[in-house]
Amino acid sequence: MPGFLSKLLRVLRERRGTDMSFMCRHLLSERGEASQTALAQEIINSYGAMNDGQKLQFLKMLSRDFSVSQPAIIAAAADYQRTPGPSTLAALTAAVESPRQELFRRINTAPHGTETLVALRGYLFELSSNGADFTEMDADLKHLFRSWFNRGFLRMERISWHTAALLLEKLISYESVHEINGWPDLRRRLAADRRCFAFFHPALVEEPIIFVEVALSNGLTGDLDPLLDVRAPVLAPEKINTALFYSINNCLKGLRGIPFGNFLIKQVVAELAAEFPHIQTYSTLSPLPLMSRALRDQKNEQGFTRDRLSRLLADHSRSLTAAAGSRDPVDALFTLLEEPLAHRAILAKPLERLALAYITHARQDGKLYDSVATFHLSNGARLERINAFGNLRPYGLKASFGVTVNYRYLPAELEERHERFVRGEIQVSSGLIVEQKSVAQAWKGNRKSYSAAETSGPISR
Repeated sequence: MPGFLSKLLRVLRERRGTDMSFMCRHLLSERGEASQTALAQEIINSYGAMNDGQKLQFLKMLSRDFSVSQPAIIAAAADYQRTPGPSTLAALTAAVESPRQELFRRINTAPHGTETLVALRGYLFELSSNGADFTEMDADLKHLFRSWFNRGFLRMERISWHTAALLLEKLISYESVHEINGWPDLRRRLAADRRCFAFFHPALVEEPIIFVEVALSNGLTGDLDPLLDVRAPVLAPEKINTALFYSINNCLKGLRGIPFGNFLIKQVVAELAAEFPHIQTYSTLSPLPLMSRALRDQKNEQGFTRDRLSRLLADHSRSLTAAAGSRDPVDALFTLLEEPLAHRAILAKPLERLALAYITHARQDGKLYDSVATFHLSNGARLERINAFGNLRPYGLKASFGVTVNYRYLPAELEERHERFVRGEIQVSSGLIVEQKSVAQAWKGNRKSYSAAETSGPISR
């Protein structure tokens, strides 16, 4: 058998050199498991040796030559319509699946196959951002990855200061929410009153898929700096009553859009509840990564049009215009936002109202504008609190003028809140209901005021 495989690979190289189309077609035609794996490894090695231009040509070939056959689909659909049954259904199912999917399955049988395909999809994103269209191939890979990376294959591990240095370096590299500034910063994030958990996949050795950082605290907070202060004292275990999820990071670009975070958060809650049974509150301290952009995107009819901004700011127009020396509250707002820290007292309440509108009402292409809010609300959390100037770091001021939010997870209510979100309801805490009613009316164009006695029930989005 080893002689047969060596001869096969030698013939392939001699006859077609680096013709990846030929090797891919040959891989699809092979029936023997050993020869499939050898061919898959040859394709992986060849892809790994390519420069960017060669990779682009390879991907174009896969997109062009290994797509579905429209005539075959039409014929199979007609056969099924004439004589519906198991055999015609199987033929139709086979016809609608592109040959690429089977090719990717066979590539995945070789060592480093999964790693290669994840990297390949990540490269597709880079190309797509430059105008290339690989939508069908991306759909093939996403379909496969949703099966290969389902919860049953993942294992959760706690990351500590004693974890291998290589993995700790990767955490520093992959942290995209709150940059880790060297080893002292990382060590504080892994202290006794902190926790870090990650999901791993057996096919990706020493490669975290996603990780979450948790601060164990006494009470809910909206301020980021105390959580990230490397000099902050370590909280005694008996004083801990709150778990704050302050950073969730998907590590691999090629796994974008594959859901892991909801499973991770729920498992971490279970782990922490077992270790700290006296924890009463599970919450996030979350950014609003696109709030600044959304406020300036006044041409978006589903977002902050100028009329909506005027109505939302009506209750604060006098203080805004006086501070900015402007007659228009919208112009005044943006003038003051040029130096938000210099006008904290005036901007705090308007920013909290605008953040509430941004989270619960602003949309882009029919979806909630904020992906972080969508993630937590769809997982069954409720919007608990909005914190003006909770993140005073440069990136926080740039993204949201310093606003942070808390989403709270109540384990007993996660499923019900998830179902309500699917039905179009956004759940907010009792402390936000009155303000949310005012926001909803201003968004729609009705300035009716509400008293606390008049407000109850869920908020529709």
